[in-house]
Amino acid sequence: MTTADPDPLPGTDTREVLRPRVTCRRCHRPLHDPESRILRLGPECRDPAERVVRREVDQETLPGLD
Repeated sequence: MTTADPDPLPGTDTREVLRPRVTCRRCHRPLHDPESRILRLGPECRDPAERVVRREVDQETLPGLD
Protein backbone atom coordinates (compact mmCIF):
# COMPACT_ATOMS: atom_id res chain seq x y z
CA MET A 1 0.00 0.00 0.00
CA THR A 2 1.46 3.32 -1.06
CA THR A 3 0.43 6.70 0.19
CA ALA A 4 0.07 9.35 -2.46
CA ASP A 5 1.11 12.90 -1.72
CA PRO A 6 -1.99 14.97 -1.03
CA ASP A 7 -2.77 17.89 -3.32
CA PRO A 8 -1.38 21.22 -2.03
CA LEU A 9 -3.78 23.55 -0.29
CA PRO A 10 -5.26 26.29 -2.49
CA GLY A 11 -3.01 29.33 -2.56
CA THR A 12 0.08 27.48 -1.34
CA ASP A 13 1.40 26.35 -4.71
CA THR A 14 4.16 28.91 -5.30
CA ARG A 15 5.26 27.86 -8.78
CA GLU A 16 3.04 30.51 -10.40
CA VAL A 17 3.75 33.21 -7.81
CA LEU A 18 7.53 33.35 -8.09
CA ARG A 19 8.83 35.98 -10.46
CA PRO A 20 12.18 35.62 -12.18
CA ARG A 21 15.06 37.27 -10.38
CA VAL A 22 16.01 40.58 -12.01
CA THR A 23 19.25 42.28 -11.04
CA CYS A 24 20.59 45.77 -11.64
CA ARG A 25 22.78 46.12 -14.75
CA ARG A 26 25.30 48.26 -12.86
CA CYS A 27 25.52 46.95 -9.27
CA HIS A 28 23.92 43.49 -9.76
CA ARG A 29 21.65 43.81 -6.71
CA PRO A 30 18.17 42.22 -6.88
CA LEU A 31 15.40 44.58 -8.01
CA HIS A 32 11.90 44.62 -6.51
CA ASP A 33 10.30 47.84 -7.76
CA PRO A 34 8.32 47.37 -11.03
CA GLU A 35 9.89 50.48 -12.59
CA SER A 36 13.39 49.28 -11.68
CA ARG A 37 12.63 45.82 -13.05
CA ILE A 38 11.51 47.31 -16.39
CA LEU A 39 14.67 49.43 -16.71
CA ARG A 40 16.92 46.81 -15.10
CA LEU A 41 18.46 49.67 -13.09
CA GLY A 42 18.05 50.30 -9.37
CA PRO A 43 16.96 53.72 -8.09
CA GLU A 44 20.52 54.50 -6.88
CA CYS A 45 22.07 53.57 -10.24
CA ARG A 46 19.83 55.42 -12.71
CA ASP A 47 19.70 59.03 -13.83
CA PRO A 48 16.46 60.98 -13.40
CA ALA A 49 16.30 61.15 -17.22
CA GLU A 50 15.89 57.34 -17.34
CA ARG A 51 12.63 57.49 -15.38
CA VAL A 52 9.62 55.75 -16.91
CA VAL A 53 6.81 58.24 -17.49
CA ARG A 54 3.37 56.82 -16.77
CA ARG A 55 0.33 58.59 -18.10
CA GLU A 56 -3.29 57.88 -17.34
CA VAL A 57 -5.51 57.92 -20.41
CA ASP A 58 -9.28 57.99 -20.69
CA GLN A 59 -10.67 54.99 -22.53
CA GLU A 60 -14.12 54.19 -23.75
CA THR A 61 -15.75 51.09 -22.33
CA LEU A 62 -15.63 47.96 -24.42
CA PRO A 63 -18.78 47.12 -26.36
CA GLY A 64 -20.99 44.67 -24.51
CA LEU A 65 -19.70 45.64 -21.05
CA ASP A 66 -22.46 48.12 -20.22
